[in-house]
Amino acid sequence: MTAESPENVLFVVMDTVRKDHLTPYGHDRPTTPGLDRFADEATVFEQAVAPAPWTLPVHASLFTGMYPSQHGADQENPYLEGATTLAETLSAAGYDTACYSSNAWITPYTHLTDGFAEQDNFFEVMPGEFLSGPLAKAWKTMNDSDALRTLADKLVSLGNTAHEYLAGGEGADSKTPAVIDQTIDFVDGSEEFFAFVNLMDAHLPYHPPEEYKERFAPGVDSTEVCQNSKEYNAGAHEIGDDEWEDIRGLYDAEIAHIDDQLTRLFDHLKETDRWDDTMVVVCADHGELHGEHGLYGHEFCLYDPLINVPLMVKHPNLDADRRDDQVELVDLYHTVLDSLGVEGGDPANPGDDAVGLDRTRSLLSADYREFARAENDDPGQRRDGEYAFVEYSRPVVELKQLEEKASSAGITLPEDSRFYSRMRAARRTDAKYVRIDRIPDEAYRLDADPEEAENVADADDEAIAETEAALAEFEDAIGGAWTDALDTDVSDDSVDQMDDETQDRLRDLGYLE
Repeated sequence: MTAESPENVLFVVMDTVRKDHLTPYGHDRPTTPGLDRFADEATVFEQAVAPAPWTLPVHASLFTGMYPSQHGADQENPYLEGATTLAETLSAAGYDTACYSSNAWITPYTHLTDGFAEQDNFFEVMPGEFLSGPLAKAWKTMNDSDALRTLADKLVSLGNTAHEYLAGGEGADSKTPAVIDQTIDFVDGSEEFFAFVNLMDAHLPYHPPEEYKERFAPGVDSTEVCQNSKEYNAGAHEIGDDEWEDIRGLYDAEIAHIDDQLTRLFDHLKETDRWDDTMVVVCADHGELHGEHGLYGHEFCLYDPLINVPLMVKHPNLDADRRDDQVELVDLYHTVLDSLGVEGGDPANPGDDAVGLDRTRSLLSADYREFARAENDDPGQRRDGEYAFVEYSRPVVELKQLEEKASSAGITLPEDSRFYSRMRAARRTDAKYVRIDRIPDEAYRLDADPEEAENVADADDEAIAETEAALAEFEDAIGGAWTDALDTDVSDDSVDQMDDETQDRLRDLGYLE
């Protein structure tokens, strides 16, 4: 931390927002005028890479400084256990900490909120009071039973689909204004703070408030377009060009709503003289596919619209400009510690893994990504920081629904397909190599083929060979490559043990047929 380093951190995740739908990244629609103004004060990173393509493992990485294979939080184990979080470290250092979100994965149940003195996840499938205090301990105790744990996992996973339908009246997401209101109240009552915010508007299903829908998707009925990505991915529903245009218009409307609410928060910080003394991070945890590569949503692949995410950081030690060097979202853990002058590395609980500040991973450091100077066993510190690494274990709940949608349409999903595959990727700015355990590997020359249209995994290409070699080194360091395909059976025997009301709720939300 330098003498001019801010005393506070505001960390904003725009869930499921792809960067090419933001005005600072060249979108031709005025979705984010507020972020456009913010970009004038911030560093805009063009090559930021997420460690996974979906919420839970990415946030666990943001909060621990670890890759997904290290922290272990995934759908088959949806808990962050045995790791000290950023919030725990900062709370112990005397900072006021708060997490406000409408994302079902960011709850006391998954332990992602461990260490936050204040938290509200605005999740109405299971009320917030159920997921905090003594009841959270009771809920966690359910995991002693394999069947009950499966049921618990299923119920939490509902939230990302259900939150807008159940919490938004006419279907529009009404939680983001409440998230911003609570963040403002928290900041106003804090001396030195770390505030984390996740905004879910741009996550499927898209039901934006009417004023935004009329601006970006006039005349579109959000209940008439395909809002279930699994129907499309399974081949049970075709989407034509006009419907894709309507879907993207609704998506833009949701992003515009986020932008207005963030602008309200930023303006309040300025009006109360907290802006200059606050580092502000704005990023997405992952993006979204709208038909590219024949896919919808953010499962079953590691293409750039999912993992090359927007990232903007305002800090006095960073120039207000654009950067083309590759960075990783994992680096933000260290950047926050560095900004606040906290070394970390002390376990919050006996036996915890706790990652201390590594300035070769801090965006604020002159040694940033000079990994030859690093003194730890970080598996991603390869080849002078030129590479980013991404991990993806199959999404069990989404896969179960995909199978159900396919079966209803008389379609059999091939076992040797991307749907059942685990994937790992190494990426640099000009090349990407993806190791896949059930189908042939994929590789792309991102400099010549940014749309990733031509798989050159078998080509005689030096950049691809170097990237594959870097991936192999990462795999060795993380515990070995995924080479043995997992069993394709993703049946859920615990469904039969659910009561009728629970099964009806699952059917209403599309998780059971």
